Amino acid sequence: MKKIDRAIIIVLDSAGVGETPDAREYGDLGSNTFGHIASSTGGINLPNMEKLGLGNLTEIKGVEKTANNCGGKSLGAYGKAREASKGKDTTTGHWEIAGIINETPFPTYPNGFSKEVLDEP
Repeated sequence: MKKIDRAIIIVLDSAGVGETPDAREYGDLGSNTFGHIASSTGGINLPNMEKLGLGNLTEIKGVEKTANNCGGKSLGAYGKAREASKGKDTTTGHWEIAGIINETPFPTYPNGFSKEVLDEP
């Protein structure tokens, strides 16, 4: 087996492939950004991401599972992360990739920033 001495990590912020088990806590039940965009537009064409295995993560109209192409295997490793940290924000996810687990979630503002935040000096 050939030794692999490096890895390339592709992070697609806000490009979800299905809800996580804690989706209800954050108002995200049914979330699936790629799946919903593909469905509402009649399908999307992402041939390179398809070859890397994107279609194996969720149903995406226009993106096949690699078992149906590429000789039955993906050209890359693929996966869907479930955060160990508490929270629902990009910063928490990026910190976790670097090994930092956040026990206290950052505040979120689903209805916009509060007056207290906007009035901070």
